[in-house]
Amino acid sequence: MQVGDKIPEVLGIDQEGREIKSSDYRGRKIVLYTYPKANTSGCTAEACSLQAHKEQLAAAGYEIIGVSKDRQALQKKFADAQGLEFPLIADVETTLLQQLGAWGEKVACGRRTVGTLRTTYLVNEEGVIEKIFTPKEIKTKIHAEQILKHLEAK
Repeated sequence: MQVGDKIPEVLGIDQEGREIKSSDYRGRKIVLYTYPKANTSGCTAEACSLQAHKEQLAAAGYEIIGVSKDRQALQKKFADAQGLEFPLIADVETTLLQQLGAWGEKVACGRRTVGTLRTTYLVNEEGVIEKIFTPKEIKTKIHAEQILKHLEAK
């Protein structure tokens, strides 16, 4: 997907077993972020950055939704352990990740693998992508600040 594209209607099932749809957020903006693996250092840093700035993002009109291929039970453990107060979609089949373009080849520690590409999509009230933060742009420990800085610059 690219800027100007509409996100899919069905996003998936979150850590609480709820089906999340983009129409549930109509009239609200979304920070939709994809991450490789719950409970790893980078993904934890990113999730905690977003949680710590949740109120500031909400003041700017944004709600947060995370997506990884982790199972629902692992997403629940991750959310509970880190005090995350936003949906984490368990995209085990990688359907949404592939639709978003956040699934593909990457190099980690000199090894080529296929997996989740850490990406963040800022989505407007109509479900249209307005900004994409690519894997190379995202700094996990300060990702929420990166988003807020971008919003201030608009």
